[in-house]
Amino acid sequence: MTIGESLLPEYDHEMNTTRKTLALLPDDKLSWQPHEKSMTLGRLASHIAEMPHWAVITIQADTFDMDPQQKGYLADSTAALLEKFDKDAAEARQLLGATSDEAMFKNWTLESGGKALFEMPRIGVLRTMVINHMIHHRAQFGVYLRLLDIPIPGAYGPSADEKPGFGS
Repeated sequence: MTIGESLLPEYDHEMNTTRKTLALLPDDKLSWQPHEKSMTLGRLASHIAEMPHWAVITIQADTFDMDPQQKGYLADSTAALLEKFDKDAAEARQLLGATSDEAMFKNWTLESGGKALFEMPRIGVLRTMVINHMIHHRAQFGVYLRLLDIPIPGAYGPSADEKPGFGS
């Protein structure tokens, strides 16, 4: 079993949990934000939804030159957001399962204007900058939902909304 294949159960769990959470995005609250310094709900959800594509980029190339002027993906509806997420998550899953251990240990570089911002083995990028980063923002999204009084699904067991008294 390759490293990529061994990551598939974790990947599947995190993508399923993320999709379940993103599906709660209310179309009428895309511009809502809890604080002026916070991302809007729609931008945060879109940022989460674009992360599987980051996995695709990480697997398919050894370097990515980030254009500081480029704007991130911004969905105009929950349906569009889920369509993008599903497509990219499926493509990333296929690539992850097919990536050799040699490729996983090869260094990957993030650049901006040709200047290296960081370099680490591809497996480190996938775990840290893609999966862990997505989990971080998914938790942030959960706080946004809580502030809007939208019940939150559990990720690693039932949430307080799914099992009364669990979070008390």
